[in-house]
Amino acid sequence: MPVFFVILLVLLNVSPAYSLDLPVSKISDDSLVRLKIKDTWMIETPVRVLSQYARRETLESGERVEIRTTEGREEFIVHVSRELTRGTSATNRIGTGQFPGWIQGSWMLTRRKDNGDGTQIKIFLRSDQQTFIQFHRFSQDKCLMDAVVYGGFVAHSVPVAVPFERLYTMPLNDILRLVENKFPIRYFEPDISNYKDTIAFITQVRPKLKGLRFVDDGAINEDGKFVFIETLQPQPSNLQGFNCSGFTKWLIDGILRPVTGARLSIPPLKAPFGNRGSSFTKNYEEPKDIFFGLDWIRNLAAEANGTLRTPSHRALEEFEVRRENFAYVLVNENRTLVVHSYPGFLPEAGYGVEGLHPLLYTLAIDEPFSFYLAAANKEIGVSSSPRGTPRFRQYYHVAALIPYFDENGFFKIVVFESAAETSFSDFRRRHWGSYVNLVKIPIPPTFDP
Repeated sequence: MPVFFVILLVLLNVSPAYSLDLPVSKISDDSLVRLKIKDTWMIETPVRVLSQYARRETLESGERVEIRTTEGREEFIVHVSRELTRGTSATNRIGTGQFPGWIQGSWMLTRRKDNGDGTQIKIFLRSDQQTFIQFHRFSQDKCLMDAVVYGGFVAHSVPVAVPFERLYTMPLNDILRLVENKFPIRYFEPDISNYKDTIAFITQVRPKLKGLRFVDDGAINEDGKFVFIETLQPQPSNLQGFNCSGFTKWLIDGILRPVTGARLSIPPLKAPFGNRGSSFTKNYEEPKDIFFGLDWIRNLAAEANGTLRTPSHRALEEFEVRRENFAYVLVNENRTLVVHSYPGFLPEAGYGVEGLHPLLYTLAIDEPFSFYLAAANKEIGVSSSPRGTPRFRQYYHVAALIPYFDENGFFKIVVFESAAETSFSDFRRRHWGSYVNLVKIPIPPTFDP
């Protein structure tokens, strides 16, 4: 994808004022407007199209759209952009006079500047610039469709038996009937009522973070005393706190204590859990603690799921995330978006960080009543002799990741780690190039650490 479109995505990154989208099937039709402008905007010569001023039209529903162009070096975009509205419900909305390009129902046609050919159509099924379907020309009577959520392709190069140019004026519902059952439309229709408990949980945790501090190897034991995880010896009274592992225990203690009346003991959380490692890594486990983070979150998840669900949910296959929701991702390489294959879940490693954002988005919809403990890991080991030394994964950090949709329908990820709340963008930046193993934790009704 040219640099122009990476820049465009940045320019479109406007904080939305209001969303509460409609079900996809209820998006108002704009095909009559597209038919009206086809000759003068979609097939007219690029020079003439780019010389036109933006214009606005009103749909039969009363919604307004703006037709305009955005010019790049080799291509340009014809926008049919819906108006951003504010209001308290889907029937009580006031136009803002803003047409950012990504409001639900907005439509974009990319054309070449040299010969005017259309190369891509992008349609926003949600008021979210990171979620859309797009079509590419394939042959005279066929095109290909992608469905993209936060850089992950939940559908990729799906054949659609219709000429590319036919899409210029086809009603959206007719387009969707062509591709029904060919992509998971559920990822474009989140039910925001499913996230009330998640929002309540986040709201309960945040004020309790005040006064917490980071202390290396720090945790609270089953008696409520600050100790060091390795030795179980007391921390000095003037310097008490948590490391990343101790903090995730504090979170799980806060979930389970209202149910069981007790905090978890530290030694069982350090015990090996499930398959990991091999005969090559056995001699490195104790001196390097290579699997500590993985064992720690697995044990915490087993306790949480076994207590809040059923004892059978203590099994690893019940709570470890192993979904394969997409096989391709968009990766920004030198300000150019490039499609990379994505292997999905790898045993003992988890998922590459480059696909973590779309993974959490899809998990939020597929598992709306859960959040996740993450164990970041990377491969280490350097050959220093003719025989070399084995390469193995070092689990070096753990955190809690909470994906959800807020009351207006906007997707968010809260990150709690090392006695603080951080941002997902910062988490992803710090661990770029690593893998993340995820375990599922039920959203609790009450939090009291």
